[in-house]
Amino acid sequence: MTSAAEAFRPAARVAGQKQDVWSIVNEAAASSPVQPIVNMGQGFFGYNPPQFVIDAAKQSLDRVDCNQYAPTKGRPRLKKALADAYSPFYGRTLNPETEITITTGANEGMLSAFMAFIESGDEVIIFEPFFDQYISNIEMAGGVIKYVPMHPPVKGAIETSSASEWRIDIEELKKAITPKTKMIVLNTPHNPVGKVLSKEELEAIGELCVKNNILILSDEVYDRLYYVPFTRIATLSPELYNLTLTVGSGGKNFYATGWRVGWLIGPEHLIKYVSAAHTRICYSSVSPLQEATAIGFEEADKHGFWDESKKEMQGKVRKFNEIWDELGLPYSDPEGGYFVVVNMEKVKLPDDYVFPPHVAERPRDFKLSWFLIMEVGVAAIPPTEFYTKENAHIAENYLRFAVCKNDDVLEEAKARLRGLKKFIQA
Repeated sequence: MTSAAEAFRPAARVAGQKQDVWSIVNEAAASSPVQPIVNMGQGFFGYNPPQFVIDAAKQSLDRVDCNQYAPTKGRPRLKKALADAYSPFYGRTLNPETEITITTGANEGMLSAFMAFIESGDEVIIFEPFFDQYISNIEMAGGVIKYVPMHPPVKGAIETSSASEWRIDIEELKKAITPKTKMIVLNTPHNPVGKVLSKEELEAIGELCVKNNILILSDEVYDRLYYVPFTRIATLSPELYNLTLTVGSGGKNFYATGWRVGWLIGPEHLIKYVSAAHTRICYSSVSPLQEATAIGFEEADKHGFWDESKKEMQGKVRKFNEIWDELGLPYSDPEGGYFVVVNMEKVKLPDDYVFPPHVAERPRDFKLSWFLIMEVGVAAIPPTEFYTKENAHIAENYLRFAVCKNDDVLEEAKARLRGLKKFIQA
């Protein structure tokens, strides 16, 4: 008799996938002899949103209309708040009804963008390392992914450098463009590298997109956490605005990643199709949290929140990176966001160390991640998960750490990481 598992085979888009990085890290954390684990891996905040945003969420729950379906394109108050907040960057007044759509987190917003414009065989260019959700979202829409790697600092294994030194080779990008290229995905500030794409880099990319009529999906979910000048590609010219969908995240802006409130900003001729796809994917997004996010934007400047948020996060980056300076391990000093990638080529893994088969077969950074969890009780993410197999060698000595945690957690992580000293080769 055929079992249910044999009778109902999964679709190819989910079948045969190797074990994902999150489950491997969680498995290691559960079995580590060092407990509790200090989780510096996943990019969720270790603290609550600011009180004025929490209060807004509580008040929204008391309103009947906020507990019912939101309009499919988003609550009017949130769209207006976003238009008011972002219009100064664009140098003109955004139309909240036609140039903004609200989505169930930035990720669903990007899926809606891919579903709106990518058809079977269309090519989408992404840069490595990439946010892993890009891949499944593009493939589910029928797209074919073309990868262009960012190149790490030349001396990244021996000295600390700015994340700006992760370099995009424009000639490599040109070669990746074909008549089938429909879209390019950008991410700035970048996860995991922490690079903020410079105006010059964006202009070079934008010139190629205008010349070849290529859509741009600009993932800017860390757009309030930048420590160097930050340029939005959609603001560089009217031609680029007409090609660009810009992605934002209330969860990242207000320390509330579980709220799943995202949005896309762009010209009406693009946004209307993203809205149509979003309506078919999930109809509408969480209503009371949209209202709370709107109030967050309305009141943020009054509380000095944006400047304080940036100052606080940059302080956490500096505080945490003291341990790498102490250990003599080089890292990429981030220009934005809350991730730090650290080069661990100097960390010598014992020759006889036993790794589970599904870790042993992966690149060295997976072994480093497993080793840190088991030996010092600190979780970090191996960034080769964000690379193709062909380019994984670029990142096999790096680990990604998220610093969006309470200061006492950062200090505990630093104390534990001192346990690496005996494994570091000069």
